[in-house]
This record gives sequence, C-alpha cells and structure tokens, in this order.
Amino acid sequence: MKNLTTVTALLLCSALSLSAGAADNQLTSQEQADGWQLLFDGKDRTQWRNFKQTGISELWQIEDGALKLAGKGGGDILTKATFENFELKLDWKIAESGNSGVFVRVNETGNTIYAQAPEIQILDNERHPDNKLPSHRSGSLYDMIASPPASHKIAGQWNQLTIRLQQDQLNVWQNGVQTAAIKIGDSRWQQLLSTSKFATWPGFAATKKGHIGLQDHGDTVWFKNIKIKELK
Repeated sequence: MKNLTTVTALLLCSALSLSAGAADNQLTSQEQADGWQLLFDGKDRTQWRNFKQTGISELWQIEDGALKLAGKGGGDILTKATFENFELKLDWKIAESGNSGVFVRVNETGNTIYAQAPEIQILDNERHPDNKLPSHRSGSLYDMIASPPASHKIAGQWNQLTIRLQQDQLNVWQNGVQTAAIKIGDSRWQQLLSTSKFATWPGFAATKKGHIGLQDHGDTVWFKNIKIKELK
C-alpha cells in the first residue's frame, strides 16, 4: 500500500508539473488567451524563408523538435510575417566555438540581413574569438550594449531569450537577466551608435516594422519555443 501511495503521489506531481507549462513548441491556454503565436511548432518551417528568397535551405533542419542550422551555407532566415511592436521569446543553443544571432526589424533593402537590423548576439563566450569584446558576447545588443556575465551559459546548454520592442523601447533578457534596455533613436542610442561599427551604415535600425531573423554565421545552432506576442 505504501508503494502504491508513493507511485500515486509521483504521478500527481508529474501531472501538476506538466499542467504548469506547455511542452516544447506549444502554447499554454493562458498564452493563447494572451495573444501569443508560435513561429515554430517543432514540425515544419513554413513560417520561415531565406533572406531575399521564397524558400528555405535544407540545411535548416528539424531535429528533436528544434530548428537546427546543420552547417555553413544554410543562409540567414527570417519570418515571412513582419512585426512592429512585439515581445519575442525563444530558446537557443550553440555548438562549441559557435556564433549566431537574432535580428529584429529586418528589411531586405540591403545586401545582407544585418545591413539595417539590430542583432542580439548568440555566442560560445568561452571559445569563439569574438569574445574579446564584451558587447559581442551572448545576450548583448551587438557592438552596442554588453550583456552581464550573469546571463551567460556555456556552449551546448539551452538559453532563454526574451526581446521586447514597443514604441522604439528595446528591452532584452537572457536567462532571466536583463541584458539591454534602450530607446532606439534617443540620445543614448545615438551615442552608442556613433562608436559602433554601424555608425556609417545608412538606415541602421530605421525600419519601424520588419521581420525577425536568425543568423547563419557558419556554425551549428539550434532554436525552439519561438513565440511572439504583438503589442500596441
């Protein structure tokens, strides 16, 4: 009887745990009610395409419910839909010595996905040579605002990223730690921009409504639980 009671208790705890949050690549009933949308359901890539293309490379594969860039040459990808004010959440994992990124406000007027789109960096902070600059480490607003070390995890571990962009106010959290808070276009933004590599890039971050992008930097990277909520 004691063993049955123990088993029952374990099953009950498991059920309660499952009901507390959705499984990977699913929305809870509360998220659905709050207006969240999945950008990846763990099964297909229909909401994504390559930069300046109609389709998506086969090197962007689905593996164990994650969207995986399996090798160099898959190309940068973006959402088919565009967004203006939103909160984006996703989980990412990078291979050893890897580099990637998440772009917001992507347009396709330039020759590259990053020509005018701000990037939140993804990096193996321990091994990739881009780790020499703090603003190039994971969770950073690339080349502008450095993420605190408390937000970092080692390569091969899943990280949680949240990007909230509303009325030009950009807030970023990585693994529950805020890594950036800035208003695009204000005096602080302009000062940081002036000392960054983007200082002379025409139209950088000027787009008000754009795509969400994921970077092919030549390294293996995984994404899952990609979801977005449009804001007013």
